[in-house]
Amino acid sequence: MSQRMILNETSYFGAGAIADIVNEVKQRRFVKALVVTDKELVKHNVVSKITGLLDLHQLPYSVFDETVANPTIEVVQQGLAAFKAAGADYIIAIGGGSPMDTAKAIGIISNNPEYADVRSLEGAVATAHKSVPIIAVPTTAGTAAEVTINYVITDTQNKRKFVCVDPHDIPIVAIVDPDMMSSMPKGLTAATGMDALTHAIEGYITKAAWELTDALHLKAVEIIARSLRGAVNNDPQGREGMALGQYIAGMGFSNVGLGLVHGMAHPLGAFYDTPHGVANAILLPSIMAYNADYTGEKYRDIAKAMGVPGIEQMSIQEARKAAVAAVRQLSEDVGIPSRLREAGVREEDIPALARSAFEDVCTGGNPRETTVAEIEELYRAIF
Repeated sequence: MSQRMILNETSYFGAGAIADIVNEVKQRRFVKALVVTDKELVKHNVVSKITGLLDLHQLPYSVFDETVANPTIEVVQQGLAAFKAAGADYIIAIGGGSPMDTAKAIGIISNNPEYADVRSLEGAVATAHKSVPIIAVPTTAGTAAEVTINYVITDTQNKRKFVCVDPHDIPIVAIVDPDMMSSMPKGLTAATGMDALTHAIEGYITKAAWELTDALHLKAVEIIARSLRGAVNNDPQGREGMALGQYIAGMGFSNVGLGLVHGMAHPLGAFYDTPHGVANAILLPSIMAYNADYTGEKYRDIAKAMGVPGIEQMSIQEARKAAVAAVRQLSEDVGIPSRLREAGVREEDIPALARSAFEDVCTGGNPRETTVAEIEELYRAIF
C-alpha cells in the first residue's frame, strides 16, 4: 500500500522570514498580488508589514480585507470578484485560518470556474487545475492552513460548515514568521494553540496514521506542550515554538485526516460562529477519553511527549488517563472554558449538532466508530 505526502514547494521559518517574500515574488516573476486578509489585521498594522515590503520594492498589489471568521460562500465569491478586478496573478494570504481558507477557495475557483457555486468543492474533489499561486503568511499559531490541502467554508443558508480536500489548493510558499504572530491577544493565542494540539493528537490516532505522520505528530505534541503557556504570555521563545509546532502538526494531519473532535467542532462554528480553536479545546479532553480504548499505546506516547512523569511505569489505563489529564490541564492553564454552554451553545440545538457532526468528513477518521446518538450524548456531557 502506498502512502502520499503533499507539502509546500518552499517554506521559510524564523523571525524576519517575511523578507523572503520579495525574492520569491521576483524569482517566480509574479506580476500583481491580491492580498487576502481581514480588517482587524489591517487596522492593527499587521498587513502593513507585508505591504510595506511590496511598496519598498515596487511590487504591485490590491487588498481584499473582507474575510470573516468561519468564512462564508458569499465572502469567497466577493474575493473571487476582487481577484479578477485587480488583474492579479497570485495571492498573498495573511492571517489565521479564515483568510487562508478564503484564499484557497479563491485560488481554486479562479483556475476551475466550474466550481463558482463553492458548495460543489465539498469533500475530496478532483479539480483539473492547480490553484492560483498562493504565498501564505500565518498570523496565528494553530490552523497550519499554510501547509495543508484542506479548507473549510461555512454555508450560512444551511447552517453547516463543509470541508474541502484538494491537493491543488496547497500554498506554494509558506512564510512562518513568529514576529507576525506577536500581536495575537492571549485568548486567541490559547485557542489557536489548542487547535494545533488537537491537530497533532487527532492526526496521531486517526485511522490513516502511519510511521512518518506519527513522527511528525508526536514531535508537534512535544513542541506545543512546552511552548503554549509561554506563547500565551507573549514570550518570544514560546511564540517561536508554537509557530514551528503548529506547522509540523499540519504537515502530518493534512495527509492523514483528523477525527471526531473536528467533526463535532465544525457544527459549532456553523451554528454559533464559535471560534474553531475554542470549540476544539473544549471538546478535546472528553473525546480523548471516549476514544481511549481504541488507541493502543498511543496515549502513553502522547503523555510522554507532554512531559508526564513516570509514564513508562503506568498501566495502559493509567497512561490513557494521564494523557487526558495533561491535555485538560494545559487547556485550563491557558484559560479555555471547559463547558459548551460557556461558548454560547444552546441545549435545544444538540440533536441537530449531532446529526451534522456525524455527517462531517472528519468524523470518518476517528479511531472509534460512532453514532448520532453517541455524539449527542457527548455534546450533552460536555454541555
